[in-house]
Amino acid sequence: MNSSSFLRFFQVGLPSAFIVFGLPSLTLAETEAHASIDLTTSAVGYFAIGVFVLAYALVMSEEFTHLKKSKPVILAAGIIWAAIALAYPAGQSELVENAFRHNLMEYAELMLFLLVAMTYINALDERLVFDAIRSWLVRKGFSYRQLFWITGILAFFISAAADNLTTALLMCAVVLAVGSHSPKFVSISCINIVVAANAGGAFCPFGDITTLMVWQKGILGFFDFFQLFIPSAVNYVVPAAIMHYAVPRMSPPPSSETVHMKTGAKRILGLFLLTICTAVGFHNFLHLPPVLGMMTGFAYLGFFGHYLSRKRHHASPYNKGEIGDIVPFDVFQKVARAEWDTLLFFYGVVLCVGGLGQIGYMALASHVLYSQWGPTFANVSVGLLSAIVDNIPIMFAVLTMNPDISEGQWLLVTLTAGVGGSLLSIGSAAGVALMGQAKGKYTFFSHLKWTPAIALGYAASILVHMWINARTF
Repeated sequence: MNSSSFLRFFQVGLPSAFIVFGLPSLTLAETEAHASIDLTTSAVGYFAIGVFVLAYALVMSEEFTHLKKSKPVILAAGIIWAAIALAYPAGQSELVENAFRHNLMEYAELMLFLLVAMTYINALDERLVFDAIRSWLVRKGFSYRQLFWITGILAFFISAAADNLTTALLMCAVVLAVGSHSPKFVSISCINIVVAANAGGAFCPFGDITTLMVWQKGILGFFDFFQLFIPSAVNYVVPAAIMHYAVPRMSPPPSSETVHMKTGAKRILGLFLLTICTAVGFHNFLHLPPVLGMMTGFAYLGFFGHYLSRKRHHASPYNKGEIGDIVPFDVFQKVARAEWDTLLFFYGVVLCVGGLGQIGYMALASHVLYSQWGPTFANVSVGLLSAIVDNIPIMFAVLTMNPDISEGQWLLVTLTAGVGGSLLSIGSAAGVALMGQAKGKYTFFSHLKWTPAIALGYAASILVHMWINARTF
C-alpha cells in the first residue's frame, strides 16, 4: 500500500464567519495582537468573501476538474491580502504587513511540523511497516467480527500518532484483503474505520491538524488533550457496538501472505517516538515552539539514513545480498513524497482565513457565536458544520476569533471539530479516501445509513466530556 497515491481531498465551504454575514459591523476588530480597520461592510470585505467562496468552489470541484486544491486558495490568499493592503491608508500599511507576517509565521510552524511527521510516515511506509501489519492481520485467520473490532481499535490508537488518512488507508487495505467475498463486511468496516480514525485523532496533539493547531497556539498543554481520551473512545465505541450486530458471522478464507519489514524499520519507529518526545520536551520544559523539537527529530532520521547508506557502502561482497533492503535510503526522497498539495493548501487556508480576520469577520463571528449563542452551543455547532466543511479552516477561524472561553470549552471544540466529520463520508479526508479505495462497497449512502448511530456517539462523547471534565468548564 502506498498512501501517497491517494489525494488528501478536503470537503470545503464557507467558514463559520459567514453565518453572520450582513449583520451590523463592529467599529474595531482585533486579530491577535494586531489592530485592524473594520472592513466588514465595505466593498473590499464583500470582494474578499466573493474571492474566498469562488476559490473554495474550485476546491470542491477538484474531483471533476482535476485542479489541485492548493492552487485556487493560494491565488485567493494573494488577491485578498492585496485588496486589504489597497484599502488601508498609506500611513497604516505597516499594520497589514505585520498581520500578514504573523499569519505566515503560524503557517510556517504548522508546515514544518507536518513535513517532519509526513517524512517519518513515508519512511515507515517505505520500510514496509504498514504492509507487515496488514499481512500479519490477514494471516491470523480472525473472524469478520473480530476483524471489525481489531481494525477499528488499531485505527483509533494509530491515528493518535499518524494522521487519520494514512491510518484509514492502512486499515482499509486489511479489510479489502480479507473481505473480498463479503462486500457487506467491507462497507460496514470502512464506516467503523472512519469513525475510529477521526475519534483517535481528537485526544492527542499529533492525531489531527486541529489538535496540533490548538497545541501549537499554546491554548492547551500537551497532556491536557488526553482528558479527551474517554470521550473520544465513547465516540467510537457507541456506533461500533451498534454496528457490531450487522457484521456477518463468518470467517474469511485463510491466507499465507508474509511481508518482512526492511532493515531499520523498528529503529525508525523508535526515532519517530523520540522525535515526538523531543517536541513535547522542547515545548513543556524549554518553552520553545514544538516545531523546533520536530525539526531536531528530522535530523535524527537524516543521520540514521546516512548510517544505513554507509553501512551498505562498506559491506563486503559476501554479505551485500543480506542487506540489500537497506538502500536506497535518502531522507530527502521521503520529504519529496510528502503531500505538498496538502501542505500548500494549508498555506492558502491559513492566509485566506487570516485575511478575513484582518478585515473583521472573525471578530464579528466570535461576537455572535460565543456571546450571543453561548460557547457550548457554538462549539457543538462547529462539530456539526465540520461534517460538511473541512475542520481545518473552521478550527483556524475559531483560533483567529480567540474567544474568551474556559479550558473545558477549548477541549469541547477540539473534540467536536475532530469527530464531527464522521457524521458523513465526505466530512473527513479519511472518508473521502476510503470511498475511492473501496469503490462501490463503501459509498456516501452506505455511510449515511449509519449516521444516526454515529450521531448518537457524537452526542454521547459531548455529554461524557461535560461530565468527567466538569471541573474544566
